[in-house]
Amino acid sequence: MISKVRARVLPAAQRRSLDELTHDLILSAGDTTSKRSAFWTMLTLAAVIAAGGVLTDSTATVIGAMIIAPLSTPIMGIALGSVQRRRTGSAVVVLLACLWVIAIGMVMSVALPAHYDLLSNSQISSRTSPGLMDLIAALATGLAGAVALARRDVAAVLPGVAIAISLVPPLVVTGVCLGKLSGWLALGSLALFVSNLFALVFAGIVVFASLGYAAEADKAAGRPAGRTSAAMALLFVIVLVPLTANTAATLLINAWTGRAKDAAERWLADEPGASVTSVDAYSRTLHIHVRTPGELPPVQSLLDQLHGQIPDGIPVVVDASEGRRIDAGDVGD
Repeated sequence: MISKVRARVLPAAQRRSLDELTHDLILSAGDTTSKRSAFWTMLTLAAVIAAGGVLTDSTATVIGAMIIAPLSTPIMGIALGSVQRRRTGSAVVVLLACLWVIAIGMVMSVALPAHYDLLSNSQISSRTSPGLMDLIAALATGLAGAVALARRDVAAVLPGVAIAISLVPPLVVTGVCLGKLSGWLALGSLALFVSNLFALVFAGIVVFASLGYAAEADKAAGRPAGRTSAAMALLFVIVLVPLTANTAATLLINAWTGRAKDAAERWLADEPGASVTSVDAYSRTLHIHVRTPGELPPVQSLLDQLHGQIPDGIPVVVDASEGRRIDAGDVGD
């Protein structure tokens, strides 16, 4: 009965064979020269397009790069190799591809002015602080991608999956931030890529194992069933722990920015028409955006208001509506 239900859910004609998946996902299988040349050519073009989209803050251009980027292929190859319990070389390909895309981002960053504000660019600021929701979205995207790869009847969803998962853009942002010597922002965008990478691998292992590719590989190799479930649990922990910590840190930062806004409003209370528009935390620096028709009060009184509300040692920058930026100093100094 169970086998009949399973067959009804996924007919054999719709399930792709293990050999087909191996041919599509493993660059070292089949015509390796053609597959590798196509992969590196498309990856380079995707990285250049993504860098252009990031530097010009163009969402449409970045989406175009995501559609043609082939990086998800060796990542899913890692998942398939894990299910088969054999080395495929996909991990090395992914590592080299990451270094190559980051290098392209660093080279392209020379087009930016010396004092360019990276966080004023939405393509950069949106990719420097991953949270738990990014993990959930990446897992769902990975599941959809793995199912589309394993089934012949849903392959049309793959372009949508390519758009949904962010792989090349955060690597480009990492390179751009490194090129502008902004290490903390680079670390944030790299964390987004790594979380998406592990989520894709985890989702791929779940789907490929549940569709019987692990058992098929074990049977072909003449060995007992593998410990795929242990590998999946390990990958899940690797992804979940750092992203949960990042989400907790985000909630803490939100609490601090709320307190900072209250303190800044008290700082401007005696200035007619002055107001605090927003408070943001970027790269360990607190940015207080204010609007005032006249002169600002002494910034030292702002630091005094912030003392005890947020941790000491945090740099504070006041951004006025007329384009002035004042480095107020560190809280507690």
